[in-house]
Amino acid sequence: MNVIKTIAIFGAGAMGAAYAGLFTDNSDIRVCFAARGDRFVRLDGATIKVNGKNYTIPVVHPDRVARPFDLILVALKHHHLTDSVLKDINALTGQNSLVLSVMNGLESEKLLGRVCGHEKIVPAIAVGIDAVHENDCFTYSNPGNIIFGNDPALPNAADTDRLERIKIALDMGGIPNEISPDIQRTMWWKFMVNVGVNQASAVLGASYRVFQNLPEARALMVSLMQEVLALARHRGINLHSSDIDQWLNVLNTLSPDGKTSMLQDMQAKRKTEVEIFAGAVENMGKADAIPTPVNSTFLNLIRVQEKTTAGKTG
Repeated sequence: MNVIKTIAIFGAGAMGAAYAGLFTDNSDIRVCFAARGDRFVRLDGATIKVNGKNYTIPVVHPDRVARPFDLILVALKHHHLTDSVLKDINALTGQNSLVLSVMNGLESEKLLGRVCGHEKIVPAIAVGIDAVHENDCFTYSNPGNIIFGNDPALPNAADTDRLERIKIALDMGGIPNEISPDIQRTMWWKFMVNVGVNQASAVLGASYRVFQNLPEARALMVSLMQEVLALARHRGINLHSSDIDQWLNVLNTLSPDGKTSMLQDMQAKRKTEVEIFAGAVENMGKADAIPTPVNSTFLNLIRVQEKTTAGKTG
């Protein structure tokens, strides 16, 4: 078994910074950020502060890589996974490289596989991490859990050694993790959670505390999730109402002051991922003839908020 000795992280936001700090503190694995252009200039030699501790994480340029990385960890926003970035990710891979995406939504593995090779992709989700980026500082109280597994529809579905390689690396980095026997179900569960809490928090301007304490906020979140549940079951995904209860249990473990990534984007006047949440739900609903009125309403609400906060009211 080839041990993972080098990791490149695409995405130096709250999640990427948290993982980079954990690998640096707890392992001998060489971890780097990967970037080009303005991002490379900003990160090269820069100090980042994670939970009050300063780190100088090396950054590699995709055009200047001497040898492939063992693991590429992709922690980008969906709209940052452009054709050029996909080529950059591929430039860091070799025959034995693995690509682990902790991005939101259901599409990143397909996009990465088309460019890097589906045999290198290990589907994954990150759940429970409450990392926040504010005032040039990154903080988190819960590192969450990375859940990953082999998709039967992809090449190397029977190769458990590659899962063990990733597990050993994450264990060394002090990052809680587990291998899922049904990764498609797991990914749909995370998608359902994101559709609920990310979008409800963005519209309400609410931290996790609001959902922990107010039944009305939880009810709004759950109504978004129930539409995903209907789609999943129609598409043969083994999700049930008890899976919403599972999320509510996770929610109660998060920092009350923690904020979802979509709320952070909204407050920073950045583009949100509403298109891969409510937008995707609406599109699947139309394709499957399943009504999705709550998500369609939130899609319009968040699109309006994005445009008005950016001063694009026409």
